[in-house]
Amino acid sequence: MSEVKLPGFKALNLQPETEKALEKMGFLAPTPIQEQTIPLVMEGRDVIAKAPTGTGKTCAFGIPLIESLDTSLTNLQALVICPTRELCLQITDDLRHLAAFRPDVRIAAVYGGQPMPKQIAALKKGPHIVVATPGRLLDHMERGNIWLGDIYTAVLDEADEMLKMGFIKDVRRILNATPADTQVVMFSATISREVMDVAWEYQHDAAEITVESDGDNRPKIDQYSLPALGQDRLEVLLKIVEEMDYHRVIIFANRKTTVQSLGRRLQKQGYSADCLHGDISQGQRNQVMRGFREGKFEMLVATDVAARGIDVDDVEAVFNYDVPDENEYYLHRIGRTGRAKRRGAAYTFAGEADAFRMRDIIKYTHSDILPLTLENGQITRPDGTPLKNW
Repeated sequence: MSEVKLPGFKALNLQPETEKALEKMGFLAPTPIQEQTIPLVMEGRDVIAKAPTGTGKTCAFGIPLIESLDTSLTNLQALVICPTRELCLQITDDLRHLAAFRPDVRIAAVYGGQPMPKQIAALKKGPHIVVATPGRLLDHMERGNIWLGDIYTAVLDEADEMLKMGFIKDVRRILNATPADTQVVMFSATISREVMDVAWEYQHDAAEITVESDGDNRPKIDQYSLPALGQDRLEVLLKIVEEMDYHRVIIFANRKTTVQSLGRRLQKQGYSADCLHGDISQGQRNQVMRGFREGKFEMLVATDVAARGIDVDDVEAVFNYDVPDENEYYLHRIGRTGRAKRRGAAYTFAGEADAFRMRDIIKYTHSDILPLTLENGQITRPDGTPLKNW
């Protein structure tokens, strides 16, 4: 094997093609979750890992999957199960980047909302790795399009969210269709009772890894709250965007009607913006996300359908146009910024009626959310420091 060019990954003894892919992706050293997880997965150990969003979990399981493939075979060897279509597409994209210099590696995505014939055609090509949402995967299994009898590794990504969404029976049916000695790797932001139930049932002598959301692992996100309400929110939002010179932001609202209205208003005022919500077809979602990643527009307005599965490294700020309905939604929303060790910012518009919800969010997330003041058209910190001077 040639000498590894990336010192941080040298101890992992990766194939030269993987090293080149990591170099192309700009990864100079493994994150803590990657450093702890990759050697264990490559040894064949079952793993249950608890780690916050934005810590590099996809590479933590993606690198071992790519490294372990026998591409001389045409059978399906590895499976990744995740809760949403957006996350399914993002993982697939990341795995393809990791295999950028391995043209012999075949990866297929299987998820609801895409025409079945297109997926069947991809499966007939004999993928080595399938990334799937549970419902559509079971559909293909029942039709005989996918057989899991040769699987050597099954990965459950965002296991807590997947099981909370009611997929626990589906996950059990899928894992029951894999060989008894299948390596099961689970990643989860929280270790719930449902996650532990699956771990006890399907894992054997699993290595437990915990990466806390602090220090170098905690995303660098400055969090603020502002007392803007109603129509004033857009004016304040645009003032912040202009003064902070943001060029890549995500704006979250609780309802699709708000998303649609806000998107139209932004476009009318000359800003490049597009929308993402549950009523948009999968094809449109893919097109919108592709456009956002490629920088074709600067503002993505979305409901919580987009809070998971969006992995765009250079999102500079997130705006909570509405206070999220669930504490976990707050974490998933603001986790879209501050990625890849960049610094990010999160602004939440909250009036007096939202005071209880904000206290609950702060208690749940252990966040330090700094209240900003709006006075005479100026946005300032409690110490009087103007926004534009930050």
